[in-house]
Amino acid sequence: MSHNSYWYIGLSLISLSLLAYICFRKNTIRSFLHFLIMVQIAYIIETVIYIYLGSYQYHPKIIKNFAYYDSNIGALTSNMFAVPAAATFLTTFQLGWFWKIVFIGLFAGVEWLFVKLHIYTLYWWRIEYTSLGLPIYFMVAKRIYSDLLQPLKGWLHSLLLFMCTAPFLGTFHIIPIMVFRNRFYHPGWFTDPAHDTTAFASIYYVFGTLIVITLVKLRWKQGWIKLCVLTASFYILTLVLKNSEILDIRVWWDPYYYVLFPLLIYVISKAISKRLSFGPSQASNNA
Repeated sequence: MSHNSYWYIGLSLISLSLLAYICFRKNTIRSFLHFLIMVQIAYIIETVIYIYLGSYQYHPKIIKNFAYYDSNIGALTSNMFAVPAAATFLTTFQLGWFWKIVFIGLFAGVEWLFVKLHIYTLYWWRIEYTSLGLPIYFMVAKRIYSDLLQPLKGWLHSLLLFMCTAPFLGTFHIIPIMVFRNRFYHPGWFTDPAHDTTAFASIYYVFGTLIVITLVKLRWKQGWIKLCVLTASFYILTLVLKNSEILDIRVWWDPYYYVLFPLLIYVISKAISKRLSFGPSQASNNA
């Protein structure tokens, strides 16, 4: 394992420890849902600036042969762990701007250090952009946390349900691709097949999440029909992508995994939907 890897693994462990501390000291479910939403916001930002606009590249040297997949691991360290954990910590403990500025300084310092260590390359992106963007991210985090303090319904319930569900589907979707190379997508947007696959995957998981939450919110009495529709939807999606030559399947188990794992996401999303509808007080009473 390269010394590059230790820096990224260390940052991930620190972030996970911070998240564990938050869940231990505060309401576990509400804090975790807030964390998931902040992960998805970070995913959306990263999709635009990193995947489509080529802002920077990470070099954790964890995945060999495909530099872009290796860079994705670094992106996950930042967007699935570090930044969302910090936002959730600052929000749940109601820390003011002094501590927010401290964390902004820490992130700027880490970014600068990673550049100097040559384990992170900036293209058109600048550290100043990170420092200017984080205050907005932290303000959004505070607003979302206040929404989670009350029962939700209507469009806000649907939006936050999407934001909580999408990180599960997106992460379960892309991790096997990076590790096992079980499938590639060829939309023809980028010359690097790993980059092309990652870009299309960022669209696939959003579309897949919309299918899941639509079925969660439909009030059908027969739940098994929803599961059948969900499985059929992802099966048809797989066939369409395969027949259009966008999807290149490399291993036998790939179709089974991508047709069936959304069932688990559905179960998770359904539980989250109930929690968002109840609000913290009712959820505590039901427990």
